[in-house]
Amino acid sequence: MDHDVYTDDYLAGILQSVKTIALTGASPNPARPSNGVMGYLLSRGYEVIPVNPGQAGKQIQGRTVYARLADVPVPIDMVDVFRASEYLDGIVEEALALRQLPNVIWAQLGVRDDAAAAKAEVAGIKVVMNRCPAIEYPRLIA
Repeated sequence: MDHDVYTDDYLAGILQSVKTIALTGASPNPARPSNGVMGYLLSRGYEVIPVNPGQAGKQIQGRTVYARLADVPVPIDMVDVFRASEYLDGIVEEALALRQLPNVIWAQLGVRDDAAAAKAEVAGIKVVMNRCPAIEYPRLIA
C-alpha cells in the first residue's frame, strides 16, 4: 500500500469499525499529545487502553495502564502508536504475537516505518502512518 496518501474512505472505514484501541506510549501528563488524543478518543466512545511499561498498573484518564500489548486483557481492534519511528517495528512484532491480531496499526504524526508496515500488512493488518485519529475523526466522521 502507498503510505503517502490514504483515501478518506479508508480512514473513515477504520475509524467507524474499531471499538477498542490500545494506545502505546500513553502519558499521564496532560501536556503530552498522547494524553490529549486518548481523552479525545474516549470522548468519542472508543474504549482506549493505555500501554506504557513505565506506568503499568497506574491509571491514565481513569483507565488501567498495561506494560505490553500482550498484557491487555481484551481483544484489540487498533493499536495507536505514540512512539518514535524506530520503535514501530517492535510494536508490530508485539501485535503479531497476540493470540487475536488487531485489525489496524495506526502510527501517529511523524511515525513511519515502511518495512514494519509491510510486515503488518502481510499478516492482514491495515496500517496508517503519519496521521492522527483525533485529527481525522472530526474531519471525516463528526
